[in-house]
Amino acid sequence: MGMDTKVWACFVILVWIFTAAEIVEGEEKGKMNPEISLPAEAAGWKWDGKEMKYDSKSVFQYMNGAAELYLAYGFQNLRVHRFERPNQPPITLELHDMASSENAYGVFSFERQDEAVGIGQGSEFGGGLLRFWKGKYFVSIYTDGGGGEVESAILTIGRATADLIREMGPEPKLMEFLPGKDYGLVEKSVRYVKSHVLLNQRFFLSHQNILDLNPKTEAGLAQYVQEKQKVTLLLIRYPASVEAQTAYEKFIKSYMPDAAGKDRLKTEDQKWTMVRQRGEVVIVVFGAPTAADAEALLKATEKKLPGGR
Repeated sequence: MGMDTKVWACFVILVWIFTAAEIVEGEEKGKMNPEISLPAEAAGWKWDGKEMKYDSKSVFQYMNGAAELYLAYGFQNLRVHRFERPNQPPITLELHDMASSENAYGVFSFERQDEAVGIGQGSEFGGGLLRFWKGKYFVSIYTDGGGGEVESAILTIGRATADLIREMGPEPKLMEFLPGKDYGLVEKSVRYVKSHVLLNQRFFLSHQNILDLNPKTEAGLAQYVQEKQKVTLLLIRYPASVEAQTAYEKFIKSYMPDAAGKDRLKTEDQKWTMVRQRGEVVIVVFGAPTAADAEALLKATEKKLPGGR
């Protein structure tokens, strides 16, 4: 009986220890990922006190046709606040939790077209719409009308929101391998894409997934100006070099059947397409004025790759 009592006591102690550990772990996770505060007032516009929340399923109720884009970049949840001021149009703030800074950068880059305004880690503002990313968050703030006063308020709300997002995060490592302005990079053209559907929306290749893009691959897309002509560079990283080799061979066969197995082709518009595989990476140049221009852009990319020379 005494032994049973001791065993029971030990069991109770162990249960208490594991329960306490789970509570502490939960508290630590809460501290690591707290729900950030959002501004309540800015430039005379006040939050109406209501918050709409959406997850990966209910977000379809809020977005008509755009939810797939966010889900492709790892969307977790969305918080929406509305700001009001008498005799002025309302301002809407959308805070998207994208799970990682790479995803937040990606969804920002996909539709970037306006001038940067120095908010967050990357931003653009135009037509009454402010878009920026910081850490794992992508933020969109907009209004349906108004003039300079409401646009100034949007920027004020944006800066206040960015300040409340404490943590920053890196851009996708892949984007570091794109050659820069020295090679004519058009900065606003840079996209980070995660599927062949998204790639086709920005640069159509084929209805078929001829480069084998999948959730484990990542791609960088950018435009360059060479001899006053626009040239497109596509950079894709695969989980393993064998997958990159397969995609490389499939691309030549599907997209460049007249190249006779070579890595380059002069197309009907008298421009050059050239492809190269280096380890886990496939690099493609489209629309180069000359073969030398395509080769130069390929080599510039290769030099930036790990171990490149």
